[in-house]
Amino acid sequence: MSEQLKPLAPYEEAKPYSKYYYREITQPNPKLMGILSKGPMDPDKALPLSDMNQLLDPGYHEVETGYCISKDGLGYIAVNSELPGCTVDMLRWWFIWHAAAGNLRYKIWSPLCHYAIAIADQDRRKIVDPRVPLRDKYTDMDHFVVENVGNGTENIVIRFKKHENMGFDTEKFRSSPTVEIIGGYGANESRDNPTGFKGSAVMIHSVREISGGIELRTRFWLGARIIEGKAYKVIPPFVRIPVEAPMGLAFHNIAEFSHLAAVLPELYGEFKNKPFAED
Repeated sequence: MSEQLKPLAPYEEAKPYSKYYYREITQPNPKLMGILSKGPMDPDKALPLSDMNQLLDPGYHEVETGYCISKDGLGYIAVNSELPGCTVDMLRWWFIWHAAAGNLRYKIWSPLCHYAIAIADQDRRKIVDPRVPLRDKYTDMDHFVVENVGNGTENIVIRFKKHENMGFDTEKFRSSPTVEIIGGYGANESRDNPTGFKGSAVMIHSVREISGGIELRTRFWLGARIIEGKAYKVIPPFVRIPVEAPMGLAFHNIAEFSHLAAVLPELYGEFKNKPFAED
């Protein structure tokens, strides 16, 4: 156990999944970390916000892992994370389960960097309602989280949306090798520096099946949001996102999904048949 790991409260220790919090932190994917360590990518190779439908195409982009400040001032992140031993159903389950009952489940995902999560009572009722289809349990809801994504502790709200309400072409999705889009848009504010960076972002995890597992082709555009089903840049023309923002988030993204891949199959096997909000 890392010396930096904070002890759990007694009520958290009593939960049947508390053992996962104390698992050895998985080493972040060294190949991906090595790519990021070389510095920012060429901004000319960033996927434009207006071209997000290219994530539905077969194959890969020239840069699948990297970060930069794009020509229009947005912070851009691309990460291709492989989750061996995981399935699409496991990932769908995770995005419901980790938000359904208190902070500990969110801490398990990234024990050193995830601190708290909350959802509205009406969203929790939706999660536990057996009449609600699985996909509808983790879309059209807000996650209020506290975490450190590489630049200090932040308050973050993430609004998860269905892919057709994010600007994706539904017809193209039907014939795409992409089997799920998990994402939406959010806003963040520094806790450590109240006068520091505040912003919004569009987030996409484009999920595909690969041999032995799944891959997440993640993209972020910092300084953008979704308005009435379409993604827009929302920073003024003269503003550029500081490069530290996409850099920190890119490194954090690799670390959190490396660790999730290591614990998710066992977590899913143990708790998949239990009610989402049951401890």
